[in-house]
Formats: sequence, C-alpha cells, structure tokens
Amino acid sequence: MIDIVSHTIHHNSTVTDAFVQMDNLGQDLTLFVVDDDNRLMGTLTDGDIRRGLIKRLGLLDKVELFMFRNCSYVTKNNFTVQDVANIKRKGVLLLPVLDEDKKIVKIVNLSTTQTILPLDVVVMAGGEGKRLRPLTERTPKPLLKVGDKPIIEHNLDRLIHFGIDDYWICIRYLGKQLEQYFGNGASKNISINFIWEDQPLGTIGAIRKIQNFKHDYILVTNSDLLTNLDYEAFLVDFINNGADFSVATIPYSVNIPYAVLDTANGHVVSFKEKPTYTYYSNAGIYLMRKEVIEQIPDGFYNATDLMEKLIQKGRKVISYPIIGYWIDVGNPQDYAKANQDIKHLKF
Repeated sequence: MIDIVSHTIHHNSTVTDAFVQMDNLGQDLTLFVVDDDNRLMGTLTDGDIRRGLIKRLGLLDKVELFMFRNCSYVTKNNFTVQDVANIKRKGVLLLPVLDEDKKIVKIVNLSTTQTILPLDVVVMAGGEGKRLRPLTERTPKPLLKVGDKPIIEHNLDRLIHFGIDDYWICIRYLGKQLEQYFGNGASKNISINFIWEDQPLGTIGAIRKIQNFKHDYILVTNSDLLTNLDYEAFLVDFINNGADFSVATIPYSVNIPYAVLDTANGHVVSFKEKPTYTYYSNAGIYLMRKEVIEQIPDGFYNATDLMEKLIQKGRKVISYPIIGYWIDVGNPQDYAKANQDIKHLKF
C-alpha cells in the first residue's frame, strides 16, 4: 500500500524539501506535485531535478519549476483497461488515481500490481457449507483457512493484485464473522460493502440488492474457490467479444475405454478408438455488463437461470476457459487438497 501523503509535495516547496522527502521514501522516488487544493499538477523525479539544475535552476527554487506537467494518471470510474496498458508501456511505475476534482485518491505501483481493472466485484459468501461440517458449524466456509489465511482472503488478494477497489460481499450464514474480519476493507486499501441475504437468494439473486455499482462491468464470484485466473485477460476477452455475459469454465475430460461408432441409418460411418472428450464446466466466476442486472428478478435466482434467459433473448453469452489452477473447496477431500496445493502455488 502506497501512502499518498508521503508521495505528495506542495508546488511551493523547494527542491531541497523534495530531496529530503525522497530520502525519507527510500524507494519509489516519485513525488506528485499538488496545488493549494491538493489537485495534481505534475510529477517530480530525480531526473526532473537534474534537468532543472542543468537549466540553472537552484535548490531553493520551487518544485513547480522542475515538475513534469504532462504526467500520466487515470480518473476513478472513468478509464479503460487499454488506458492502463498504454500507461504501462510508457514505463510508468507509480500511477495516481484521481477523483473528478483531480485529487489523488490512490497511488498504484504498477511493478507490483498487474493493472487496474474497472470492475465491481460481487463475492457470494452466504452459503452454509453443510458438506464441510463440523468445520463450518461455528465458522462460515469462506473463513476456513487454506494455508495461512481464509479461502475468501486468497480470492480478494488475487483480485487486489489486478487493481480492483470496489467489493460487495453477500452474506447470510454466520455473516457477522465476515464483517468483523474484513471491516470496510480499509486495511487492504479497498472498499468493502456487505449485503445481507434475509433468505437464500441462489448463486446470483443477491446482486439485485446492490443499487450503487461504480463501474459498467460486474464480476461475480463464489467465495469458496481458489484460482489463479488472469482477471485482466478475462475482462479483455469479454470486451473484445462484445459480450453481455461471460462464464469462466473448467475443462473436464472423459476417457471412453471402448471404440465409439458414428452410425447413420444402421450403417457405421466412422469410429474412434478409445476417444477422450473434453467438456467445459461452470467455474462459478462470471462477468457481465451492468445493464444485465435488470434481467435478474427479485428473490431466489441462479446464475445458470440468468445465462439461459440471456441466451433465449439473443444476448451474447460466451465462455472463458481457465488455463491455470482452479478448485472448488466444497467437500473435505477438496479442502484437504487445497491445503496441500497452496504450498506449491503462487496466487
């Protein structure tokens, strides 16, 4: 987490002041120059200072005379994946995120954070986890530990790596524990809102209770799975295909131990010796345009119902195969496997 205050400097400060501030930083030696109203004016690096000194500016001159005015930034809730990709290609390491008044609300280190994705994330965490009892009798399944932290925290930390700020966690069973564990998300420099289900609402019904999404794209994920899915590639594929809804999928292979015949009118047309067929299963992770939420009725509703409805209406529903790791921690065997796998996986 990058502290905004330590990386900002007033435009009337001197270069000597800037050197002292950079020395205290120790690393990531970029300062963001702000005006009297804390609005971004430019950036200042040691290279900017060297160029100013070459022009015969002095150490007691104001930093605004040295700063780089045409600096890169994005405005929260008003940028694209391509905007960030273009900035990364310029070699920018510290990227400020501004509000509508050009005030810095966040600084993202693009050397440790892969990107910034314009997404709201809805995490479904209201289930009882009956198949994992007695482990879930007093602990909600999302808070069961895999390795050194809860399942749901692995998911959040993976999403945070892609620069996502805005989260909605739908809770019911033992939900207070999740509220107490995460709070409002400030400890992770994100925003978390909790949505209470008064009754079970299926795998996607609770999303209707959310009125103030920040972005045009919504990612919905189950809380009880582990994956190293590339969320940037997932979103780029969604946008490039002009999709309304995308479901992440897991390949599932079926080996047939016999020759399989293709027949027509009783005649053998062809056959395959002990073939393997690959099918794709629902991974419990979805992307949708915000307007798709209008298709979800109040009450109990599953994501599969929504997919079927969208297909019937001629909307574009696509799939995105997960190439890397994925496991649904739904039973004791898979929970044990996840705890073994986590020792060798990087999320």
